[in-house]
Amino acid sequence: MANDGAAGGSARLSETSFIAEIALWNGPLNLVTGSLLRQLNRILADLARRDDLRCVILHGGESRAFCAGSDIKEFASVRHEASERKILVEDMVLRNLARLPMPTIAAIDGPALGGGLELALCCDLRVLKAGVAIGLPECHLGGLAGSGAVRLTRLVGPARAKQMLFTGATISSETALAWGVVNAVASDGSALEAARRLAGEIAERGPISNRLAKDLVDRAGDLPLDAGLMQANVAQQRIFDSDDLHEGAAAFFGKRAPVFAGR
Repeated sequence: MANDGAAGGSARLSETSFIAEIALWNGPLNLVTGSLLRQLNRILADLARRDDLRCVILHGGESRAFCAGSDIKEFASVRHEASERKILVEDMVLRNLARLPMPTIAAIDGPALGGGLELALCCDLRVLKAGVAIGLPECHLGGLAGSGAVRLTRLVGPARAKQMLFTGATISSETALAWGVVNAVASDGSALEAARRLAGEIAERGPISNRLAKDLVDRAGDLPLDAGLMQANVAQQRIFDSDDLHEGAAAFFGKRAPVFAGR
């Protein structure tokens, strides 16, 4: 969280081949404001309909923070209408980010605090630059990271999640990796560079396979085992019906790289 930044805020979309990048754009701290959320949500709605994209990277653009959370100056104006004007809007955007059908990566080159870490937790994978701290410091202001509490617990378990939430302390990149909050720490170069390499690797794999894998993993925590396994059988049939699987098999026997079409 922080109390300075641009009055508006937006998000910017760029694409290279099968990979899209969303750059947050709201002053040096990339504060979460209504205008930033609205622009981000429009981008997410467009990406959700895209069958050609194989990976999406979310990053902090040219700002010094990935995202430092909510703009504290907005709190007084939404006090008695927080659900309608802030809480439910943020929840919608976070859900839409988490529900993108293709793999997503958060590239964290600067602090990800409060709502910023909540954004990153909605991505499938997180790459953190060495030496950058992350955390949920809302309790310092008497606040609460609502969605962050739920998503963080699923990653690190209740004890570590409670420690971060109760103290509001940030954790180091080394601790974040050890606890499983992030998937990788970029010690050489930026997290964005590392995320782009990872996205390139993902984009070379079967796009139908990756989308179905994401769906199965996301469902796994909510479904009984038998129901999850039934969903897996349905997904497997879709794979065997696809052209991509048979292209992959032909490429294996032909000792060449497969050319997946997403069909």
